Amino acid sequence: MRVGMVCPYSLSVPGGVQGQVLGIAKALRKQNVDVRVLGPCDGPPPDTSVTPLGNSLPTAANGSIAPIAPDPAAQMRTIRALRDERFDLLHLHEPMVPGPTMTALVVKGSPVVGTFHAAGKSAGYRWLGPALKKLAHRIDMRCAVSTDAERMAQEALGGSYEILFNAIDTDIDKAPEPWPTQAPTILFLARHERRKGLAVLLEAMQYLPQDIQLWIGGEGSETAQLIQTYGHDRRLVWLGRISAEEKAARLKGADVFCAPSLGGESFGVVLLEAMLAGTPIVASDLPSYERVAKHNHEAVLAPRGDTKALAKALNEVLSQPILQEHLRNNCYKRVELFSMDRLASKYREIYDQL
Repeated sequence: MRVGMVCPYSLSVPGGVQGQVLGIAKALRKQNVDVRVLGPCDGPPPDTSVTPLGNSLPTAANGSIAPIAPDPAAQMRTIRALRDERFDLLHLHEPMVPGPTMTALVVKGSPVVGTFHAAGKSAGYRWLGPALKKLAHRIDMRCAVSTDAERMAQEALGGSYEILFNAIDTDIDKAPEPWPTQAPTILFLARHERRKGLAVLLEAMQYLPQDIQLWIGGEGSETAQLIQTYGHDRRLVWLGRISAEEKAARLKGADVFCAPSLGGESFGVVLLEAMLAGTPIVASDLPSYERVAKHNHEAVLAPRGDTKALAKALNEVLSQPILQEHLRNNCYKRVELFSMDRLASKYREIYDQL
């Protein structure tokens, strides 16, 4: 079976959907499925199995900036690649995003699996709902990564969906050495935009001890303003964009991983990554996060946007070794349910059916 897996977002830009696409493709190849990934690439492709479709155009979407490729040149490359490769099946991630996935759906020449990732609200669904609903009928099997993603797609497009979790590579043999620390350390890893809640975490720092440090990974539209406002705090270490290897090492080295997101999250893959690293988690009480980690079981969850509650939760975890060990032990058990190999097996069953 030859599968064409199409991603609408630049595969050379870190992102949740991109990570799932590359991870699922890799796991499927381990199960002897011939998978080729197609998507925009701003620079060299991240893997030899990737067919680049041109550069992306950063576009505002769902409270974030999405690196999509809606330009005619990318669509022509998509059509040519689909014609030349003659895939037995197409797996489109975010099939309603303008660009290669939507083009692949329009020129459909084989069965199509569509996976919906986004949660929240979409201006595109609101204004183009009827046209997109008609196009969605070309999808033979619809999947969603969570009930939040299912709800968003179903309200706009109708239809039924199979809920398939997001996943991570749980091969602990690849785990790096922990990044060394000089003090009790909190780690934040996300784009610096309002919905990720970095400003809430930085404001909460005023209620935390002076002998801790906060590693801040990533960058985004709010970076410059946040540095200007909070740059005087010597407890803050601004890392910028970091490699996958450094990310894994810092996850293992940190004492607490903090995910203070305010909304718009369909799943908590980053929580799974922290679980795999054995790092205690403090996060917002978003429904999408609660489905991955239960309060006081795999994580301590605080009311979203509440700086004092977030600071209290961080203090509790940092100051209680017994709580840290409790969270850590539960995380090791929980994360195995979200292995990439297990997810790939579920998708292969769908492929075989189609």
